[in-house]
Amino acid sequence: MEATKRPRVKICCISSHEEANLAIAHGAAALGLVSAMPSGPGVISEEQIADLAARVPPPVATFLLTSLQDTAGIIEQQRRCRTSTVQMVDRLTRGSYRDLRSALPGISIVQVVHVVGEESVEEAVRLAPHVDAILLDSGNPALATKELGGTGRRHDWTLSRRIRELIAIPLFLAGGLKAENVRQAVDEVAPFALDICTGVRSDGRLDAQKLHALFENLKSADD
Repeated sequence: MEATKRPRVKICCISSHEEANLAIAHGAAALGLVSAMPSGPGVISEEQIADLAARVPPPVATFLLTSLQDTAGIIEQQRRCRTSTVQMVDRLTRGSYRDLRSALPGISIVQVVHVVGEESVEEAVRLAPHVDAILLDSGNPALATKELGGTGRRHDWTLSRRIRELIAIPLFLAGGLKAENVRQAVDEVAPFALDICTGVRSDGRLDAQKLHALFENLKSADD
């Protein structure tokens, strides 16, 4: 896919209407709402996710982050939460992407690939034809307690760049992003969108100053 000069921004781990409004006011194009996970920050109840998703104004997208690995469970969860996008943070093991599309018409499907090495490039290229976007993160599903996001760590951006060049769908970049390195991320990876959680928070709370700095640095990347 062609390089994106100024990427969209998804602010993840939104936990309240106040955080949603703050992120949107600063320019977020999408909000991440985290359901049950084996580890990581930002988990809220499905009732909270549904309430937040119902009150986010269009055209801001709402992402349901799900760790479920079977299509039947993902379909039922999305129907309860009613977000505009499903972000699958683990590998699909039962069912197919075709099943998801058939059951959830109009809902975007984003597959996370955790960048751990060369095998991640092959995985992203293999999955890209079946989903609407690939999101590259820095977790590790192979650990005894899976890391499926929110680590605050960067991965190898040279691999991310290769994946972006090899796939024909939008690429989201996550993992260790913050105001101080977003311009570098744009220069080195040129993603369609940036996905940020810990890099715009202080003591777990969304930080207006960090949000402002992030978006200001992205504006300067246009120069």
